[in-house]
Amino acid sequence: MLPSIAPSRYFVPSPPRAVRDMFVLTVLFCALTAAVVTLASPSLSGFVRWLFIVETIGLTCLTIGVLTSRLPWLRRRTPMVAHLCIGAVAVPVGYVLGSSLAYTLLGEPLPIFEPEPRRIIALIATALATMLLVYLDAMRHRIESEAAARIEAQRLATETQLRLLRAQLDPHMLFNTLANLRSLVEVDPKLAQSMLDSIVFYLRSTLAASREESVPLRQEFAQLSAYLEIMALRMGDRMRYSVELPAELEELRVPPMLFQPLVENAIKHGIEPKVGSSTLEVTAARDESAVVITIADTGYGLPAGSDAPDGYGVLHVRERLLAFYGPAAGLALVPNAPAGARAIVRIPQ
Repeated sequence: MLPSIAPSRYFVPSPPRAVRDMFVLTVLFCALTAAVVTLASPSLSGFVRWLFIVETIGLTCLTIGVLTSRLPWLRRRTPMVAHLCIGAVAVPVGYVLGSSLAYTLLGEPLPIFEPEPRRIIALIATALATMLLVYLDAMRHRIESEAAARIEAQRLATETQLRLLRAQLDPHMLFNTLANLRSLVEVDPKLAQSMLDSIVFYLRSTLAASREESVPLRQEFAQLSAYLEIMALRMGDRMRYSVELPAELEELRVPPMLFQPLVENAIKHGIEPKVGSSTLEVTAARDESAVVITIADTGYGLPAGSDAPDGYGVLHVRERLLAFYGPAAGLALVPNAPAGARAIVRIPQ
């Protein structure tokens, strides 16, 4: 079942990067507020005093807001309700605690509730600053939620294309294989039985994979092995293959049938056009930052001036890598030595 692509309905606290940005904005806004408050009787000492007071209040309000946003209770609320609750707590509590701290450090009495005009201005400015930051955080949540929904929609669209591609490729491959199987039944019954077993396994694994969002790498490699066994039986001495998967990578989750188009490309554009025997190797290995899957053949090789013999298949793999892993994943097609081509897929870890 495909998941929903609707934006998140529940509140998510700001990540550390966003909290850092809000602290910077608070410092700048409070400095502006202190300058406005001292306009009535400008002096350096007056500005420094109000700067200290307003910065203390503003940063206290923000700190309380950030701590409040981490309450588990808010994670079960909608973003609008959560941000209103944060503002309702951060403004009054932050003002009282921040003012008390500032005047205590200055050695002055605590005239928090005295109606001095400039103090009222500072209170209003503090409230406006806090509400502005709450509003900016709400907008950040909405933008990130919509961006996540777009990425999910792109992934689902890519998966839909994959299902359509399977519907087109599987019957074509099946019909050709069955035609070849028919001729083998009388000539070599044991070989026909081996091919039939591989066909059954391949079709079962393909059907199972079409219902999953990801599969273990061992299952993906087993399906590739079945497909390659079918093609090797059809092509005879013209094709040899090997599949190598280290035990520590067997449970790595990957999108289903991610490497199938690359294997098909290697056969269709590399091995089939070449006269004589060729090999195809599928290997997996881990380096410092990624898992590397390599499909290497000794066939015809890449066309001159081109890195993608099958533009749609290669493009499709790149789109799926981007949708599932982001820009850190990649696919490269390079010449193989002494002949043929290599498709190298990097999956970030």
